[in-house]
Amino acid sequence: MGKPSIIAIVGSLRKDSFNRQLAKKAKEIIGGRAEFEILEYSDVPLFNQDTEFPAPEAVKRVRDIVKAADGIWFFTPEYNHYFPGVLKNLIDWLSRSVSRDIPPLLSGKPAAISGVTPSMSGTGIAQDHLVTLISFLNMHIMNVPRLTIPNVMQQLDEGGNLLLTASAPYLEKQADAFIRFIEEKKK
Repeated sequence: MGKPSIIAIVGSLRKDSFNRQLAKKAKEIIGGRAEFEILEYSDVPLFNQDTEFPAPEAVKRVRDIVKAADGIWFFTPEYNHYFPGVLKNLIDWLSRSVSRDIPPLLSGKPAAISGVTPSMSGTGIAQDHLVTLISFLNMHIMNVPRLTIPNVMQQLDEGGNLLLTASAPYLEKQADAFIRFIEEKKK
């Protein structure tokens, strides 16, 4: 059994978003223990059944990447007490069957969830909504530990980069747990 492969799906398309920075921190923590890639999906169009078959090239590309992954780690902000629409759109595309012979590719995939936000509320509400959706899609969710980081402005350097002072040990704990979770599911 080789190293597990993890695809990070960031719920914000902003190139320097706090959640993208959090995903990069997770990649650093994981190091060589797993393959870790942040999924780029800004070119995925809005879901439309009129263009579902054949799927647009961008959709085919992300489906192939997600299909090959052993686990998916979601990094989501919280917009108006919900996860972002771009994330929902991506999940809508990923949840659809490619054909009658191929099951939906999210079914059975191990998933972890983290999130960071400038507000005091953290991303707990958005994460709970995301759990509802991906549970319906039959993903294997690692509910403990989940990571919600509120007040991110207190964990930034002078340039606005994420330092993860107080939250670093919790991200380390989640990374360790997710690698074990994926390995258990692969057995």
